[in-house]
Amino acid sequence: MTPAAAVAKAADKTDEITSLSYRMRGEMPGDGRIEAEAAMRMEPMAMSMKIRMPDDPEIDGAVEMRLIGKSLYLGGEATAAEMDGKSWMKLDASELGGAEQDLGADTAGIAQADRNPAAESAFLTGADDVTELGTETIDGVKTTHYKGTITLDGMRDSLKDEDKETRERREKSLEQYEDMGVDKLTMDMWVDGEDHTKQFRMRGDADKGTLDMTVTFSDLNEPVTVQAPPAEDTMDLAEMMKELGEA
Repeated sequence: MTPAAAVAKAADKTDEITSLSYRMRGEMPGDGRIEAEAAMRMEPMAMSMKIRMPDDPEIDGAVEMRLIGKSLYLGGEATAAEMDGKSWMKLDASELGGAEQDLGADTAGIAQADRNPAAESAFLTGADDVTELGTETIDGVKTTHYKGTITLDGMRDSLKDEDKETRERREKSLEQYEDMGVDKLTMDMWVDGEDHTKQFRMRGDADKGTLDMTVTFSDLNEPVTVQAPPAEDTMDLAEMMKELGEA
C-alpha cells in the first residue's frame, strides 16, 4: 500500500487500543528535557506515570502521577517535604470545580493524562507529503518508518471526516499545540507488522523553544492495574480547601 494508506491504517487502529505502556523522551517548550514511563487503560480510565524533568531546578527527583477516574494523585520524591511527610496529594476535578487550573495541576498532567498518546500519531494522516524511509528495528520489533509534515490548519481539516468523539478528543491536542505556539509539526511514525504504531516522534518550533518528543509503545491491550495510594499517606486537597473555607 502507499505510505499515506499505511499511516491511515495504523491511525485507525489506535482507536481499538484498550490499554498500553509507553515511554517518552524529549524536550518540551519552556520545560526542557522530559523523561517518562507510563501505563494506562482506557475503560475504566486509569493511568500511572513516573516523570522526570532534569532541567527544572524546582523538581528534585521523579514525580509519580496516578489517574483513577477523575482523581489525580501526585507524589514522589519531590512532594513529601512539602506536605508534612505525606507522599501524595489528591486532586479531584469534580470536587474542585475547576480550581485545579489555578493550582497548576493542568501542567502536572491532568489536562493530558486521560488521552491515548498513540492517537497523537493519527495527525500524520493529514500530511500531504508522507514518505516511507525504510525499515528499522525498535525494541526487537521490525517496523517501517514514515515521515511527513503538517500544519495545525491541516490537522484541523483532517478531523472533518471523523466521528464526533474522535474529533473532540483530537481537538484537545490541537489546543495544546496552539497554546505552545506551534503551527507546524514534522512527524515520524514507525509501524509494526500488525499495523500498530510502535513509535512516533513530533518536532516543531514553539513560542518558548523547541518541541521534540518521541513516544515508544509496548504491551498493547495487556491488563493494566492502577491502585490509589494509601489514604493515610495522602493529602486530599479538596478536603483541605473545604476545611479552610469552614475555618
